[in-house]
Amino acid sequence: MKLTVVIVNYNVKHYVEQCLRSVLRALEGIDGEVIVVDNHSKDGSVDYLRERFPNVRLIESRHNQGFSRANNIAIRQSQGEYVLLLNPDTVVAGTTLRECVGFMDRTPLAGGLGVRMLTAFGTSAMESRRGVPTPMTAFYKVVGLCSLFPAHKHFGRYYMGFLPWDEPEAIEVVSGAFFMLRRKALDQVGLLDEDYFMYGEDIDLSYRILKGGWQNWYLPASILHYKGESTQKTSFRYVHVFYDAMLIFFRKHFGHLSMLVSLPVKTAIYLKAIIALLRMQWERAGKALGFGGRRFGHEPTYFFVGRAPMLDSCRQIVSNNGLNAADFVEGDATTQTQGHLAFYDRLPKEGRTYVVYDVGAYSYDDIFRLFASRPDEHIFIGTYDTDTGVLITPHETFGNN
Repeated sequence: MKLTVVIVNYNVKHYVEQCLRSVLRALEGIDGEVIVVDNHSKDGSVDYLRERFPNVRLIESRHNQGFSRANNIAIRQSQGEYVLLLNPDTVVAGTTLRECVGFMDRTPLAGGLGVRMLTAFGTSAMESRRGVPTPMTAFYKVVGLCSLFPAHKHFGRYYMGFLPWDEPEAIEVVSGAFFMLRRKALDQVGLLDEDYFMYGEDIDLSYRILKGGWQNWYLPASILHYKGESTQKTSFRYVHVFYDAMLIFFRKHFGHLSMLVSLPVKTAIYLKAIIALLRMQWERAGKALGFGGRRFGHEPTYFFVGRAPMLDSCRQIVSNNGLNAADFVEGDATTQTQGHLAFYDRLPKEGRTYVVYDVGAYSYDDIFRLFASRPDEHIFIGTYDTDTGVLITPHETFGNN
């Protein structure tokens, strides 16, 4: 078998459904299998997925084991020459898996491979290419020099912003949101370190792949990553787990360094965590006192593009849920090749707008291309699939029932 796709799900049944449908389309022509590990979801994910995807292997965990351990359970039972770790809040373009498998076949030293991850409004996510967080690289990141000088070869090395986006490039760290692994490399360096509950395990594995003599690569094939629909990044638990992962990595790989080197890095990590917690408390207090509100200060607006049946279903969703609809445009990838861009001047200029595409009328490749050609931080990718009857945005989902 050529490829095993492993997805760990936790309380995001509609997102993982969309992810699975995109993966199954992208797997056409590839000898592959899909394994979903459900980390004890409370939203009915297991029954929901089992009914809709009888050919997908579903492993039901009796408690939340964390990202690393859940993936390892599936990897040990997998059969593919390559194993793809994939987040449930991603959507895979139709050609991406074939491009990645072809690249791995042509590059025998590639132990890990990542792709160009698009944000929910069409920009290239910085996490698509990263450097190993050595003490100095980590220090530049936590004190803000990486943000100030993103293309600098030293200050910006955490995100390797000096690399081109449209060419394959050797990188150091592959994101766990889409991490294709060569089985031979995994057999040599070992599976994910289960000391990491969530976050940091991809950095650790990437570093061990490099130390094992393999290479990590970036390929400009596309996926959409909603980035965090399966986690609550505004929670205290997130802050604790994220910064604890940074400390685990530092102690594991750089704990031997002198205090003169290690103390500033550890101090910066602790300060960053404290600042994040204080900012979170401030925002919560503001909301409790009646100020702060929505990020953009307005109710979101929805702009729909698709075939007549999709538009009719979405009109019903808008009516049932009291949504603010901007417009409905009938068309498909043949009749409306520019999609929402042809109506860009009609989109609201304030607040958040979700452009909802009919995925039966536009392929994910089409949608990604349109958003990437003119990204706008106020305009987010939305989708509707007439086969599922679910409208999906980066922040919430709506059914037509």
